[in-house]
Amino acid sequence: MSDLLKELYQEIILDHGKTPRNFGECEPFNKSADGHNPLCGDKVHLTLMVDDQGIIKDIKFTGVGCAISIASTSLMTQSLKGKSLDYANSLFQDFSNLITGKGDKLDLIGEEDSLYSLKGVGAFPMRVKCATLSWHAFKSAIND
Repeated sequence: MSDLLKELYQEIILDHGKTPRNFGECEPFNKSADGHNPLCGDKVHLTLMVDDQGIIKDIKFTGVGCAISIASTSLMTQSLKGKSLDYANSLFQDFSNLITGKGDKLDLIGEEDSLYSLKGVGAFPMRVKCATLSWHAFKSAIND
């Protein structure tokens, strides 16, 4: 990965960490979940409005955490809003593979995708939980 690309990815993470998108609570919402990482103190509360066809009409979050946790949640909400639950489940798997380095082929995430900016987190095992906290909360919300 080029230095220019690494710098761009760092800027995306810092931007979303400082100015998260979709911060707040959906009004109304029909699904919600909380995530907490006691090792570092990251906390997230997700609210979603999912329609009868399984489309995520709105998704927002509140919480506190490190820049990686907040950025990952912000990027997740941007990526999932307006998408089907089937797509969301596939994206969850792609993101998990991206962060853990387990996937040789990513179906939905390419280098041009802003979620790809979190790929480097996998080099720091303690930070993987920061990046995936909101994703696991999301899975909990839609499976509840």
